[in-house]
Amino acid sequence: MKTKENKTLVMAFVILISVIAIIGLIGVFIFSQDEIILQGEVEANEIRVSGKVPGRILELKVDEGSSVTKGQLLVMIEAPEVTAKDVQAQAAEQAARAISEKAQNGTREETIEAAKEQYERAKAAAEYATKSYNRTKNLYDKGVIAAQKFDEVEAQYKAALAQEKAAKSQYTMAVNGAQREDKLAAKAQVNRAKGAVMEVAAYKDETTLIAPISGEISEIFPKVGELVGTGSPIMSIVDLDDIWITFNVREDLLSKIKMGDILTAKIPALGNKEVQLKVNYIKVLGSYATWKATKLSDEYDTKTFEVRAVPVKKVKGLRPGMSAIVNWDKIK
Repeated sequence: MKTKENKTLVMAFVILISVIAIIGLIGVFIFSQDEIILQGEVEANEIRVSGKVPGRILELKVDEGSSVTKGQLLVMIEAPEVTAKDVQAQAAEQAARAISEKAQNGTREETIEAAKEQYERAKAAAEYATKSYNRTKNLYDKGVIAAQKFDEVEAQYKAALAQEKAAKSQYTMAVNGAQREDKLAAKAQVNRAKGAVMEVAAYKDETTLIAPISGEISEIFPKVGELVGTGSPIMSIVDLDDIWITFNVREDLLSKIKMGDILTAKIPALGNKEVQLKVNYIKVLGSYATWKATKLSDEYDTKTFEVRAVPVKKVKGLRPGMSAIVNWDKIK
């Protein structure tokens, strides 16, 4: 009997020890803290290339993924309106120069006669435009014609009056001879015309877009032949030399990080290569990133901070979108 009781006690003791061991293991798994990992994302400076002139994409000189250097030709835009304005500006400058030369050299009888004929033609055109305007206005008031037609006639009418006034001024000046003020005004008109030519030249420059920085073409938005508006983005250039890693850190975990700290991160995309990062930016995010407390007590809302760090040395192959892993427990 004693042997049997001893065996029973031994079995009970073994079972008790096993139960205690199992409870201990469960406690270790339940109450042990998980390793805290910070995961960040690689970002880079990105510039969108756009033009001031609306037009049609004539030719793309690069492809997505192409490496470009600052000043390299990227795209050519076809803008017939700019070409037309260039012709107008050149003609206006030539006309202004001619008027200026006439003012400086004095007025000839042939010039006076030509100015008179020009004025008579402008006057006749203005009279005709006035009659057309009055007839059209009557029809418009009666609802016979559309507003667009009336606007066109009104614009022609105003233009004819302006031309008559300008022609009359030219004729009067030819008759009276150029005064000192007229000569100065003529020179001013030449300078104004030069400015118009320069303005059109600036717009022409915007039809051939060049790379503002060196980098890599990350995306091209329109296709060849598509229309683009003023300021519409045409392509994006990523500067792979201006790169950083962004982490989102809860404020209760922020005590270990301060400006200028060096962090060690692993880059999974580069075979878990370790890189040294220097913290250069810490800023709180908006209220949308606040961690809300789940209990009524013993907890509080915690804000999220954006932490940026730049590689201490250039990392070959590091690209935007890659992940960076930092072991929180190893931060000193």
